[in-house]
Amino acid sequence: MLCLSRREVASLLTVEECIPALEAAFARQAEGSDPPPALLGLYTAQGGLHVKAAVASLDRPYIVAKANANFPGNRARRGLPTVQGVIAVVDGDDGRFLALMDSTEVTVTRTAAATAIAAKHLARRDATALTVCGCGVQGRAHVRALAHVLPLRTVRLFDSDRAQADRLAHELSAVAGLTIEVVDDLTAAVRASDACVTCTPSRAPLLGGDALTPGLFVAGVGADSHDKHELAPEVLAASRLVVDHLEQCATIGDLHHALAAGAVSLDAVHATLPELVTGRRPGRTTDAEVTVFDSTGVATEDAAAALLVYRRAVEAGLGVSLDLGA
Repeated sequence: MLCLSRREVASLLTVEECIPALEAAFARQAEGSDPPPALLGLYTAQGGLHVKAAVASLDRPYIVAKANANFPGNRARRGLPTVQGVIAVVDGDDGRFLALMDSTEVTVTRTAAATAIAAKHLARRDATALTVCGCGVQGRAHVRALAHVLPLRTVRLFDSDRAQADRLAHELSAVAGLTIEVVDDLTAAVRASDACVTCTPSRAPLLGGDALTPGLFVAGVGADSHDKHELAPEVLAASRLVVDHLEQCATIGDLHHALAAGAVSLDAVHATLPELVTGRRPGRTTDAEVTVFDSTGVATEDAAAALLVYRRAVEAGLGVSLDLGA
């Protein structure tokens, strides 16, 4: 079994290369080549563990499982990261554990890549202004991913911790062609933008219906457990709504909260991301419509990104080999 550290994973994975790998994985899922992904969630008083697993059929079948522990109070209580996790890659023919890698970079990169894929179908082609709500690692990754698929010129940064937004602004100031602004009024910033990404651990809606303007694309990324909530129900009700996985979003995404509030029904969901990728359902159809992508993060994405890392690690001779049966 090949063991890969976070630093090694980061050196082998880029969002630009992750995007086509995810598109291929979504296509296989839509065509029935790969079965639906699976999710298990377990919780304690301080946090929870998500296990997400998927099968990927490439040169041979692979089973990929990610176990992520999410403990929001970790930094204050223990000085530990909020999210810690591992990904296992298993040979689908004989059950051998081929690799075990840190999950952090895979999770960050595949999440941003999935949003970029959604933006290709749901954002206006002339979208030049982006607001990012949440300026941590996901905010950073999303700027890079969306700049790869949209003609961005202006990026507005909002964070409840102004210093966090200032740090990201300083980092992004070196990116050619982008004007970076730190803002204090999220609603006003979104109303002046063509696209918005929310990537926070918020437990209460951050974006309401008063932020919506014709042609806006919104990606809600932070609601990946039943208690997280970023987009108010009226945002989903007023939009062309696309989800990464219908059942999962109805259980833990912003869709979950909109359903509970009676603002939408399951019939209000226009499409899943695999349906957009394969052309089974159209994306944006007019410049004026508001589009929303509810992203909870699916194992299909983890599998595609992790297999990209594994294959490149083997080619590059990176990682440490470990025989647990010795």
